[in-house]
Amino acid sequence: MTNVETTNATVNDTEVTATVHQRMAVRELAPDEHVVDSGYITAAHILAARQDHDIDLIGPVGLDTHHGGRDPQAPDLTQAAFTTDWETKKVTCPQGATSISWSQQRKANGTPLVRVHFALADCDPCPLKARCTKAANGKWGRSLTLLPQDQQQILEQRRAEQRTDAWKQRYDARAGVEGTISQAVRRTRLRRTPYRGQDKTHLANVLSATALNIIRADAWLNGTPLGTTRASHLALLTLAA
Repeated sequence: MTNVETTNATVNDTEVTATVHQRMAVRELAPDEHVVDSGYITAAHILAARQDHDIDLIGPVGLDTHHGGRDPQAPDLTQAAFTTDWETKKVTCPQGATSISWSQQRKANGTPLVRVHFALADCDPCPLKARCTKAANGKWGRSLTLLPQDQQQILEQRRAEQRTDAWKQRYDARAGVEGTISQAVRRTRLRRTPYRGQDKTHLANVLSATALNIIRADAWLNGTPLGTTRASHLALLTLAA
């Protein structure tokens, strides 16, 4: 463990990714790769980690879904079925229709996005309508929500990568991270604190991480099989907890 962050329970996982990278970079401990679960990664995080710290952030992003996949024989048309021309600000559907509306907007939290609409006149007679849109507002047909270009392209690239066996094998390293978290939770009661205040709790978290690092180093130096590491060092963990 190279960094310990302690927050209150209301903080979302995505809010600490950049903080972790910044703290490790200050101590010159920034990794070439950082393997995280889906709670800590978005397209914006992948881009920021790469640009700010030269870190390759590895983790699964949200899937490209639409309508819930009602018919396996005729799957719904996700964003991947559409072609985006960023220069002309136009999107083309699988049937060749072109979007008629492109507007820059922001979410309530300030995140920029692009809303794209197709004309209902193009969507109504389309043979793919049932797989594409339920729109019936009298003006718009199918609509798409896109991230800014650099983020959208990274998102599409990662979605394609994470379907490959090569990426899945690369992500297998996450199992070791989950094993470490499990060991910390079960042996040092990491998810509970007997202390009042975040500062004292953070100190306890640091001591727990230090104990695990000592255990892992001892096991490595003595050739202890991984399956016996947890049980053989219970006493040390109890002292550190």
